Amino acid sequence: DTASTEIYPQKEMYTFSDKGGRSITLRPEGTAGVARSYIENGMASWPQPVKLFYNITAYRYENVQKGRYREFHQLGVELFGSTKADADVEVISLLHLFLESVGIRGLSLSLNSIGCPSCRAEYNRKLKAFVESRLNRLCEDCNNRYQRNPLRILDCKEQGCINELRDVPYLLDYICGDCAEHFEKVKEKLAAMGIPFTVDKKIVRGLDYYNRTVFEFVSKNIGSQGTVCGGGRYDGLIESVGGSPTPGIGFALGIERLLIEMDSQGIDVPLPPSPDIFIGVIGDRAGLYAENLALKLRTGGIICHKDIMERSVTAQMKYANKLNARFVVIIGDNEVESGKVELKDMSTGETRMINIDTLQDRLKKFKQVNS
Repeated sequence: DTASTEIYPQKEMYTFSDKGGRSITLRPEGTAGVARSYIENGMASWPQPVKLFYNITAYRYENVQKGRYREFHQLGVELFGSTKADADVEVISLLHLFLESVGIRGLSLSLNSIGCPSCRAEYNRKLKAFVESRLNRLCEDCNNRYQRNPLRILDCKEQGCINELRDVPYLLDYICGDCAEHFEKVKEKLAAMGIPFTVDKKIVRGLDYYNRTVFEFVSKNIGSQGTVCGGGRYDGLIESVGGSPTPGIGFALGIERLLIEMDSQGIDVPLPPSPDIFIGVIGDRAGLYAENLALKLRTGGIICHKDIMERSVTAQMKYANKLNARFVVIIGDNEVESGKVELKDMSTGETRMINIDTLQDRLKKFKQVNS
């Protein structure tokens, strides 16, 4: 839609014509879509702030390289409804905590403030004056950005442009008093929480809707695309896509880049949890009974696997062992008729005969004691 084409870089949009000749553009990221959902679902009437997350596939038409792909997966968090520095700090600290929780160490947090529309207007004039005499030595994208959004010139990754702009004035040195005060509060609160950071005046982020606080977690292990994740404040986005003025801040994390970073640090992707119980089956009648039992256990929060391969009992027990299932029951016609089953603890080898009706409660109590 119109709002989307104004807030995304045109050359990165994955656009093509379908069989009907209609122009189709695949979504390049998640924030604008979440903003529209906030409007369309009346979330402005919810208790504020509203905190949301998403996990999507996104697409950008750009040069493929390590950590940058035309199809990628993105995890994002958005917080709507607060202009306060506390909101910025909560979002940044959440991302910091998430990265630590998966075992990643050594990423550097870089912060900047790109001000508000008021202080950017004066800075844009200074920036354009600086860039004007250098336009013939800058890339085509920078020349286009010079007319449309000069601030985005600072986001260029072309080495020739980086060299030409080495002495460029930075927006952080020109932000207004309110923006400066907001940024100081963000820095003070992060420091008080023990979250290390550096101020990087070059950060502007790659999308046009950001204002005030912007941030990135950067790695040395992803080649030229060192940003693992990042985000910022976007107080004008909701209004730009048709809603009432609503402040917001969020971040997006590229799953592929996260996996590259985890691999470089020798961090294994966590395996899914082992099943609490494996249900073995002997015979068709018992199979239907076991299916209903598995459904009941799963509904009650028990991680349950059931044989669906019609294997022998020996093969089923070997499979349960490979799954690292804690308990096993084998259900045949006798178990269906008696309502009793032999429950085997795979870690100790201990077995006991129990009523099938008590199985769910036994497993729940075991999980509570051993959680």
